[in-house]
Amino acid sequence: MSKHEFHLDDSSLQWYYPPELGADLSKGFDKFDKHDDSGDEHLDSLLKTIIAHEEQEGKRIDAHIVTWRGMITKKGSFANPTASFIEENHAYKQASQQEQKQQQQGRRGQFSPELMTYWVWDSKPAEKGQPVNWVELKTSAEIRDERAMNNFERKLMKFWIQSFLLGVPKIIVGFRSQGGVLTKLEEIQTAQIPETAARRGVRSWDANLCINFASGFLEWLRATIRDEGVWRIRRRPRSQTIEVFQVEEVGHGDVLTDEFINWRIKLNLKDTAS
Repeated sequence: MSKHEFHLDDSSLQWYYPPELGADLSKGFDKFDKHDDSGDEHLDSLLKTIIAHEEQEGKRIDAHIVTWRGMITKKGSFANPTASFIEENHAYKQASQQEQKQQQQGRRGQFSPELMTYWVWDSKPAEKGQPVNWVELKTSAEIRDERAMNNFERKLMKFWIQSFLLGVPKIIVGFRSQGGVLTKLEEIQTAQIPETAARRGVRSWDANLCINFASGFLEWLRATIRDEGVWRIRRRPRSQTIEVFQVEEVGHGDVLTDEFINWRIKLNLKDTAS
């Protein structure tokens, strides 16, 4: 897992065991082997998965948009009449990460990443393709005042979008003290998050509004982007304007791998022959 290599199997599957309260979330951080994301990995692993699925099914996936979950969460996605393959601008991502590192002081950014990943909640499906009861683990600062509550409500929106998109039914949030000690665990059903946020009285976001905005945004992009090539979606910091512009008139800008392109050519020839 530390090598961050792609394997089309369940070798990275992990089981969830509830931690004990009082655990030090900074424990083991000095031995943590963080993935080096300085290189641009594009959509390579996702494309390998698509190839394997299409080989098994014998046809193309029924999708207009192919991207990572994080791009949808950031509203960094677009659609057109055919399939669109979307990735994050790597140079911008690296610059943003560097800025965040410079802003992070003290131990807040040095807590264990163990509570920020996917785990299996109960049994592993006996047959391939059956639904998996995933649980997503998150950490958040403990709620000590109204400001902290408002911040957590905004976090809940992100939690909900992320798990809703992938059909993850349950989220477990570990609340930590300023010193990085686990003080509380809360199990949250993904489907109940919008209702929970509304019931708490802090209407900083609305689930229906999120879905309707995303739907309208993607429909607008689908009508806007008509030509081939590589396009970019940009929203400048603190700006309410979303820009869409073409950066390359032809080609795919290395978003697609040669392996995937050759596979699609082979699949097209097969469809034509049949």
